Amino acid sequence: MAKDAGIRDYRARLARVRTYIRANLDRPLNLDDLADVACLSRFHWHRTYRGMTGETVWQTVKRLRLHRAASDLVNGSLSIEEIAKRSGYTNPRAFSQAFKADFGLPPLRYRAEGGHRRYDNPDWQETEDMYDVRVEDHGPVTIAGLIHTGPYIDVGATFERFGSHLAMTGGWEKSAGMAAVYFSDPDITPPEELKSLAGMALKPGEAPPAGVETCALPAGRYAVLTHKGPYAELAKAYHWLFGVWLAESGESAGPAPAVERYLNTPLDAAPSELLTEIQMQLG
Repeated sequence: MAKDAGIRDYRARLARVRTYIRANLDRPLNLDDLADVACLSRFHWHRTYRGMTGETVWQTVKRLRLHRAASDLVNGSLSIEEIAKRSGYTNPRAFSQAFKADFGLPPLRYRAEGGHRRYDNPDWQETEDMYDVRVEDHGPVTIAGLIHTGPYIDVGATFERFGSHLAMTGGWEKSAGMAAVYFSDPDITPPEELKSLAGMALKPGEAPPAGVETCALPAGRYAVLTHKGPYAELAKAYHWLFGVWLAESGESAGPAPAVERYLNTPLDAAPSELLTEIQMQLG
């Protein structure tokens, strides 16, 4: 019992560090400040961090900054130089090399040719890049998590808070996989008012852990798009699924909010290998 409580305490401390990093990506970060956030020894805490998270502190910082850079490239108009500086690189060449190492393409090519561009192709049906959309019958599912208010690209911070919460209170054994519910349409809702629920799908018959919100999804038919690639590309995947695919399928969307199920995570897969299911209820 004491052992489990100790592990939960350390997980909570390190989750606070990741939350702090996400909130301060534009600022210089140093190990001493992060040790204070974790309330751990300045001399050895980073070894604990690596041992429990599977990556070093600086790998976390780099991963999160490059994830944001990918979103800037896909959805924004900042120059490569501006994105490089925002990502902590004074040299655009170094930024380009780091980005290519993680995403498979240098920034300019990723903006012009990345996987997100395939959703812009009106002839997608006739290319080898056809996306995997299937229609399935689903039983009822409950998503348990914490409410996120704000831009969807920042939902990772709420996943961190959710992980910290479960690290302290327990409940991971109830999980059927990480998931999120997106209640708002970002095309008509101001970014600061977007609402989502970041957490996990509960195993059938499990009660939600204490201190979380829930969303019950009804049984029925669902269209499921499996997206392979960075999370930054998901906005275009939504536009294509709810636009082109829905119109051509002859189906209609049901009233349930959109759901994402995460089949792997950035901790165990490269950005190009991330697998995300987008689930849309059909009427």
